Amino acid sequence: MEFVEKCVLEVKAGEINKYVHIVEAFQAPMYRYCIRMLGNRQEAEDAVQDILVKAFEKLHMYKPSVGFSPWLYRIAHHHCLNLLRKRGVQRKFQSWFRQDAITESAEQTITGRLFGEPLSSAITALSAEERSLLILRVLEEKSFAEIGEISGKSAEAVKKKFGRLKLKLQKLMEQKGDVGYAKSQSHTSR
Repeated sequence: MEFVEKCVLEVKAGEINKYVHIVEAFQAPMYRYCIRMLGNRQEAEDAVQDILVKAFEKLHMYKPSVGFSPWLYRIAHHHCLNLLRKRGVQRKFQSWFRQDAITESAEQTITGRLFGEPLSSAITALSAEERSLLILRVLEEKSFAEIGEISGKSAEAVKKKFGRLKLKLQKLMEQKGDVGYAKSQSHTSR
């Protein structure tokens, strides 16, 4: 990532054409994060573009002491949370005017296909922040310190929250009837 940090400094110094290297380095990881958070390919693609544009516009605020990757993931984290909140408000608003059967969202469909019924049901019951923590820790393999930088919390607070999250997932999965899987997963921690 030294190359990325070098590019960031060059962009901040006025060589804006170097930003293409930053985009190339982070486009795929940002997409993976956004698709897992949003569960919709088109929304994820749009979100990645928005995040990379926001990062470019706010690059003057970036401080190298933090590290560019956690700084960018923090932007992505907040962007996706805002999109999910808007989606929730839109669903509530639409439900007031339409009493049709509620169909499963793309996010719920993808989660169900990736993880199977007990785990996908448990994941969809999580808040957006809990889901983000799970994605960053398990799927993106971020350290507690990095997640702390992304979420604006201490590494110790993130570690405790992750421990509570694992217990919550285990209870949710036990309620769904897959006790054996949930208990075997509770022993796997890093």
